[in-house]
Amino acid sequence: MTHGKARPAREWAAELIFRPLAERLVPPLARRRVNPLHVVLTHTALGLLAGALLRRGHRLTPALLLQVKTVLDNLDGQLARATRQTTETGRYLDSEMDVLANAAVLTGLAGRRGLGLTGLLSLILTTDYLWERDHRQARGEVFRDPPAQAGDDPRVLELLRGVYALYFAPQERVLGALFEARLRSAVGGDPSPADRLAYTPAAINRVAVNLGLSTQLLALGAALALRRPRLYLWSLPAQVGLLAGVQLWREEQVRRGRHEISG
Repeated sequence: MTHGKARPAREWAAELIFRPLAERLVPPLARRRVNPLHVVLTHTALGLLAGALLRRGHRLTPALLLQVKTVLDNLDGQLARATRQTTETGRYLDSEMDVLANAAVLTGLAGRRGLGLTGLLSLILTTDYLWERDHRQARGEVFRDPPAQAGDDPRVLELLRGVYALYFAPQERVLGALFEARLRSAVGGDPSPADRLAYTPAAINRVAVNLGLSTQLLALGAALALRRPRLYLWSLPAQVGLLAGVQLWREEQVRRGRHEISG
């Protein structure tokens, strides 16, 4: 029985490796009533430890820790859905702790330059988030199910919302406005529902989702095991370039669709 989220495209690293491993852990942890928030904090701690070890010059141990972290990162959501413990607190905490762990790992590898690379990685992941959101909205689908459980600590939730508003919300607003402006430019005005469907094909999600965090940490682990961590670091700007190319492609799809209708 799977407890994964239905998505318009699959992240193959997660589907083939990390999610099946995580799924095996769901029943025993559910029986023991393990809180998914504790799983989030555990995989965050592993990411921070990996970052500290990278700073000291270790390579193989951090590579292994990051794979364990990724299994647990795939586990927390599955466990929350299986036990109906999904909460607003958990959603914010998971996203924000991932950024903290990513920053620790990338600064451990690249020093101060790692903060800029953390920003690039966040933009890549935010693009995946926005493209899936837009894909679902264009088809009248629900993007995120409401949490199954209420009762969040209001002070903790307010703090997490504040962090999200400071870090994630500006990225979402800027990228969302950019994607919308590019669509309007492609159609020369207000887009129709058909334009939005043409602008959000599943093909773009197949690219973006396979630049997701499971894939990122698998690739980084492989680069560390090969003692070539710079290969991964250089891949981040290359990934941004790939997404820019996909953006231009989907704009052309909209223009072509308009041309075929008018022709």
